[in-house]
Amino acid sequence: MVQAWYMDASADDPRRPHRAEPARPVGLEQLRRLGVLYWKLDADKYENDPELEKIRKERNYSWMDIVTISREKLPDYEEKIKMFYTEHLHLDEEIRYVLDGSGYFDVRDAEDRWIRIAMEKGDMITLPAGIYHRFTLDKQNYVKAMRLFVGEPVWTAHNRPADHVEARGQYLTFLAQRA
Repeated sequence: MVQAWYMDASADDPRRPHRAEPARPVGLEQLRRLGVLYWKLDADKYENDPELEKIRKERNYSWMDIVTISREKLPDYEEKIKMFYTEHLHLDEEIRYVLDGSGYFDVRDAEDRWIRIAMEKGDMITLPAGIYHRFTLDKQNYVKAMRLFVGEPVWTAHNRPADHVEARGQYLTFLAQRA
């Protein structure tokens, strides 16, 4: 099951859990209200998983690839890690399925507070277009993930502030309707 919590304000190593004190866990329902979707799948059978295929068909995830994020496998590793951790949004959903390793997705809640979502093998997440977020590895410094897209992939990140972007306005409207 998903593990998520409100973060502390510490600026030290982003690969640490950064749990707020006192602990403030975040449940799946609260993530859903933010438009974040989560599934737990069997990553050992991702190549022939009927559950994954069902999700892909229902959500029109037609394109996919697999990326490994580690010092040994990712060119320009340090620069890419910094880029992933810079707060940004996308014009389309961001869909990631962890096949091995682990890391953290951080998302902003409706009050602009950080929520950290721990991702490990078998976790699949969809972040809605327009949500401010970032990604970092944890202390393992390794994740192998499937990236999924509706149609052709678009890699453009709009760093904060990006409130002028149409996807951000649509996301804020979505949040207002859920309040």
